[in-house]
Amino acid sequence: MNREFLKKASLLLLLVLPTLALAQAEEEDKPENYDSWNHMAQNIALVCAALGLLIALGYFIKLTTTKGSKDKYDFINKYEISTLWVAVIFIIISGCFFANSGITHLTPVLIGVRVFVSAAMALIVSVIVQNLLKFYYPFYIEKRLKALRYQPRISPKTGKPMKLLSEEEEDVYLDEGMQAEENAFSVDYDVWIDEESKYVQIEKYAGHLHALQCPECNYQTFKIAKEEVLKPSTDTEDGERLVHYQCGYCGYKAKKLEVIRKRSPNNKAEHSAATA
Repeated sequence: MNREFLKKASLLLLLVLPTLALAQAEEEDKPENYDSWNHMAQNIALVCAALGLLIALGYFIKLTTTKGSKDKYDFINKYEISTLWVAVIFIIISGCFFANSGITHLTPVLIGVRVFVSAAMALIVSVIVQNLLKFYYPFYIEKRLKALRYQPRISPKTGKPMKLLSEEEEDVYLDEGMQAEENAFSVDYDVWIDEESKYVQIEKYAGHLHALQCPECNYQTFKIAKEEVLKPSTDTEDGERLVHYQCGYCGYKAKKLEVIRKRSPNNKAEHSAATA
């Protein structure tokens, strides 16, 4: 709550400070001061818009150049929503300055109206975007993260696709501490093995994937409780895994049968519906 208050207070401060300059221009009643303000506001709007676009563009360039499915997974999971939020804040500030860059006449009443309207519109837009990023955008990220997590890994030893081990098979390669973390659902490990060279790659994930919207209570507290690989994928056949979901709020449970695409470098894990 404090963080949200600080964000909104900072945004209001950025909007209120320029009005002090406008008030001073009104008191002096010099039209040329409006021209100076208009020019400065346009420049600030352009700079803020450019910064917002550069932040978003820089993020996606970094994501594109990141190698490895696991590295991309971690990068998206850690930075995407927060980076987009910062970019949006700069664009909102740019819009506020641009909307107040064509002033030809001012009175104390008009100054108050402009401040109120600009602050209100900025807060409305920021709340809408924040809710979109917080409650709806994670569903889009979820699909991308799943695709990255289950995309077949390529062995650095042989250059061939590796096999994702089942929960039972992977225990051989996990020490007691790792197994305890999995049992507590605080950490989830994926173990990939190159069957030809016996090269093993262990990947660590922070507690399963993001929470989904519960179909029973509609809260976003529907999480993966357990995954079982029923049939590992091969070079010629698809595999299957059974995913157990449970709501952390109402306790609703469901199962979903998912298809693991056969181990081809160009195929990603694809999920099919079968809930119970």
